[in-house]
Amino acid sequence: MYSKNTELKNVSGLHARPASEFVSMAKTFESKVTVRRLDDEAAQPANAKSIIKILAQGLSVGTPIEIVADGPDEQEAVEKLFELVESKFGED
Repeated sequence: MYSKNTELKNVSGLHARPASEFVSMAKTFESKVTVRRLDDEAAQPANAKSIIKILAQGLSVGTPIEIVADGPDEQEAVEKLFELVESKFGED
């Protein structure tokens, strides 16, 4: 298992287009990938390969998240998804 924490920096957070990009990238990895918001102790990890689960998290700008992957390509999965979040999904 490999994980990394970050904060959503793009204006729209993980909604619509950015969420779709995130899920599409997550699906390219064999590992199980989840996202959990860190500002809510009751928050459960969401399947990062499910657009419905990601959108249901209500992840907006400034939300701290943990990206976790477990499987053969776990480190690459987390690092690539981390980079996508850090890039603000191409938004300025």
